[in-house]
Amino acid sequence: MNGVRLWPAVLTGWALAAAVLLIATGVSIYALGFPDPDDALRLLEVRDWLGGQSWWDVGQHRLFAGDLHWSRLVDLPLAAVIAVTQPLLGQAVAERAALVIVPLLTLLAVLALVAGLTRRLAGIQCARLAVLVAPLSVPLLYQLRPMRIDHHGWQIVLALAALYLLTGKPALRTGALAGICLAALVTISLEGLPVAAALCGIAALAWALDPARRSQLLGMVWGLAGGALLLHVATRGIGYAAPLCDAVTADWLLVLLTAAAGTTLATLLGTAPLLVRVASLGLAGAAAAGVLLGIAPECVGGPFAQLDPLTRAIWYENVSEGLPVWQQFPSWAAMTVGLPLVGLAGSVLAFRRSEGETRAQWAIVIAALAAAFLLSLLVMRAGATANAFAVPGAAWALFAMLTRARAIPSPLERTLATAGALLAVSPGLVAVALLGMPKAQAMRAAQQRYETAGRPTCTDFSDARTVGTLPRGMIFAPLDISPDLVATTHHRAVASGHHRNMAAMHDVIAAFIAGPEQAHAIVRRYGAAYVAVCPGLNEPELYRARSPDGFWARLERGERFAWLEPVPMPGSPVRVWKVIG
Repeated sequence: MNGVRLWPAVLTGWALAAAVLLIATGVSIYALGFPDPDDALRLLEVRDWLGGQSWWDVGQHRLFAGDLHWSRLVDLPLAAVIAVTQPLLGQAVAERAALVIVPLLTLLAVLALVAGLTRRLAGIQCARLAVLVAPLSVPLLYQLRPMRIDHHGWQIVLALAALYLLTGKPALRTGALAGICLAALVTISLEGLPVAAALCGIAALAWALDPARRSQLLGMVWGLAGGALLLHVATRGIGYAAPLCDAVTADWLLVLLTAAAGTTLATLLGTAPLLVRVASLGLAGAAAAGVLLGIAPECVGGPFAQLDPLTRAIWYENVSEGLPVWQQFPSWAAMTVGLPLVGLAGSVLAFRRSEGETRAQWAIVIAALAAAFLLSLLVMRAGATANAFAVPGAAWALFAMLTRARAIPSPLERTLATAGALLAVSPGLVAVALLGMPKAQAMRAAQQRYETAGRPTCTDFSDARTVGTLPRGMIFAPLDISPDLVATTHHRAVASGHHRNMAAMHDVIAAFIAGPEQAHAIVRRYGAAYVAVCPGLNEPELYRARSPDGFWARLERGERFAWLEPVPMPGSPVRVWKVIG
């Protein structure tokens, strides 16, 4: 069976999944409906780079406060598609081509990697089932669907590639390649560091149990440290050296180099007892942590530790992807943890029934999946990676269940058992069917209130784009709609939901919940020409709930202020006021 090609199954599964996704997102593609504010800002960043903005400058200058910590690595495939297709298709169609092609390429990469990993662990038949299981994961499809061009899809691909390499032949080459994948992962976003640390820790424990794995471990830690250094120089430049907690900078590079050096020294004890080897690895980790505490103690709390209480309460604590699973809507929580639990069960059973090198490979996958699953419980955005790591175990479990189902004599019972097996490996879809797609309670209540009053309400960010018909100016708008406004109109805006600009973020939030006089002072300070709000969306509802007599709540009720002049927007639910004083 080793000679049987897997690519036909991968390409067939990808084509079917891509077709379904294209049908489901066709309207969004045509209307340029972004799934998330970050996707709109990512497209604008690529557009500005192709328009002449420096490679080293990833700031968004259409925002008054537009400092970003993003990486150019994610911009490269988008820019390549736009640059190749623009002469033939024009700018608008070329951008839509990139918005479709790049996410679907990440989907193909994920399917190829989970199929290859599953084949290595469980054979060709389970690998084919892995191609079926992966597209049944809602968290995976959410990050790999058309229009989703932010960095999360590439992080899934790189984490999977590192795991695939880690389960390969324990050699310097596989370790170094895995380390380079992890270096790209943390360069794209430092939020990938926990996954990178977990995979390096698994490689280290594998060496402690089997010192013959030394070359793979050293290749991995030095590939990570060296790769991060080279990518830092290539994408940010040597001048990008100030200590920062949200991106790879000199302080983080020193931490990685310390960990690599400490691990190298620890592996010199390959003939020592197991406990000594484990303790030496612990000392290496402690040395790296000590360096971080010594040179950048503020980074221990993460990049959001410096947020002021107001911004944290109104913005950060309402960004669902950064919250733990127990603070999510029940359906999202079920979609996040369902497949990893199935995958863990299947992986453990497969481990118990395997032997030799395959048993060791399953152990690595179990450890990686357990780490990613625990991380996803704390931070929901890690759920997609956990779902990807769960596919081999879920595919093994599905194959075992289908094998037993086929042996059932009764056609009816056999059909029911087969259906049950498919439902068991698609808990996310079951959760959607039973609980529905989650929708913010505040938005649901707002839309009901607006319907009762006979007033239109916004359903997504794009409803605010009609402000593009107004003369160009600075718009004072909520954080969530500002990226879409600057990406799709000629206007500027004050700030988006990106933590480096916490002072401007605070001012936007403070203005909408403050009294009209304080709001007037803040709006004037930013030189805004307009105030614009899309009623019914989650952010304005948070402002209204926080301050029932605040600036936005009073505007929503129809109060007039001498320094604002209402601007009619026929046919649009967005509410706009011109600043006249």
